[in-house]
Amino acid sequence: MGKKAIIIGAGIAGLSTGIYLQMNGYDTEIFEMYALPGGLCTSWKRKEYVFNGAIHWLVGTCEEMNLHKMWDELHALDNAKIVNHNEFFRIELGDGEFFRGFADANKLEGEMLRVAPEDEEKIKELISVVKEFAKYDFPVDKAPELYGAAYGIKFLLKYKTLLKLLRKWGKISVGEYMKKFKTENMKLILSQMLGIDSRISMAILLMTLAWIHIKCAGYPLGGSLKFAKAIERRYISLGGKVHYNSKVSKIIVEKNRAVGVKLEDDNTIRGDIIISAADGHRTIFELLDGKYVNKKIKEMYENWALFPSLCQISIGVARSFDGYPHSINFSLKSPLEIDPKNKVNRMLVEIYNFDPTLAPEGKTSIIVTLPADYSYWTSMRENKKKYEESKKNLANDVIKILDEKIGKISDKIEVIDVATPVTYFRYTNNWKGSFEGWLPTPKTFSKRVKKTLPRLKNFYMVGQWVEPGGGIPTVTLSGRNLAQIICKRDGKTFRSFS
Repeated sequence: MGKKAIIIGAGIAGLSTGIYLQMNGYDTEIFEMYALPGGLCTSWKRKEYVFNGAIHWLVGTCEEMNLHKMWDELHALDNAKIVNHNEFFRIELGDGEFFRGFADANKLEGEMLRVAPEDEEKIKELISVVKEFAKYDFPVDKAPELYGAAYGIKFLLKYKTLLKLLRKWGKISVGEYMKKFKTENMKLILSQMLGIDSRISMAILLMTLAWIHIKCAGYPLGGSLKFAKAIERRYISLGGKVHYNSKVSKIIVEKNRAVGVKLEDDNTIRGDIIISAADGHRTIFELLDGKYVNKKIKEMYENWALFPSLCQISIGVARSFDGYPHSINFSLKSPLEIDPKNKVNRMLVEIYNFDPTLAPEGKTSIIVTLPADYSYWTSMRENKKKYEESKKNLANDVIKILDEKIGKISDKIEVIDVATPVTYFRYTNNWKGSFEGWLPTPKTFSKRVKKTLPRLKNFYMVGQWVEPGGGIPTVTLSGRNLAQIICKRDGKTFRSFS
């Protein structure tokens, strides 16, 4: 029997870590506070409808990409049908005119020139950089922490041009780059493209457009929970054990060595290696009582920007939406108030008319996501009646807009579900209700976060709180990389197949 590893959290990072450790002879158990796998990568069913909560596109869905190898190792996409949209998004510019965000970079350039011919020079620059990024793939075989001098030099030589691109475009935000354009149309398009926060580094937007262009960022039919369950099956097939509804209340430490976990029911489980794939803030400041921090960790949690909290309004409609794009960004006649701190002039609507597994034939799941204030919704939750009333009012406001924008649907609605920042926190413990951890701004884009804590032995962290930018491929790779690090420490040759 190999060393025993205890993993906190059955999100994608936790499952990935468990799979790769099981492949390498470790005995692992995962303790998950909720009843299902996936963490933030989830979906939920209401009556006949399934509402997707995470995957809009998944990097690595094409076989040519290095990341696809990882999905094969995890059996994450076995028999999955991948949808690659020709039109990836649509943005209302005003006066009934729409910008069509084509996946193909050449078509995207043509559409940009159509609506903003005055910005031809900057548009051509933008698309040329997208095509340049599309030439490169990222290595996944070796954990960056294990590169060493010789491998590091080889890596620098091989990816010299890519690293130069990342340095240049990582230093400027989408919001800053927008200002270089003359037309309001292009400024609007960049601010709303793919629902990406304008504080994010331009490198993120450019790489995403590149992956979409080469058809390596598709959507697996069935959505987020189906994807998470496929990875869970792989973990269990390798002998891993998941304990659901088992919330960890403390990490047990003896002489600055992590030796186990204590559950809310007071049961304790001991292990040789303790790994947290759970919320970073809760892990460091609650499960470990803030005893293992340094200046850098404090600065991160005090100053780094987070992905915002959200309200997700999910609606089951008894009609089809043939001919509609799957993602439409609408302009609003008057601001929509989500809470006192958040009013929006635009609304992103996702129409799942392309995924027949999420609703019965002739019916459709529709999702609207809106920025929300965690503190407001948390305080509102203390009065359940007012909380439910606020959710209902927000849903009604959204439905009125949809009635106007996509044809009257209010008399065909069969299900309404509203998730708030409280919902995100209740099911995942994610700090401040953030849906993806650290925002990859120019300040944090190139930052590396250690998977260990100062002075604490036999303990590691994986997932979005040690990978700025988060995202499903990144946190999955985080688990793979950690398994390599642990194997190296124990003198094992890392295996990624079984």
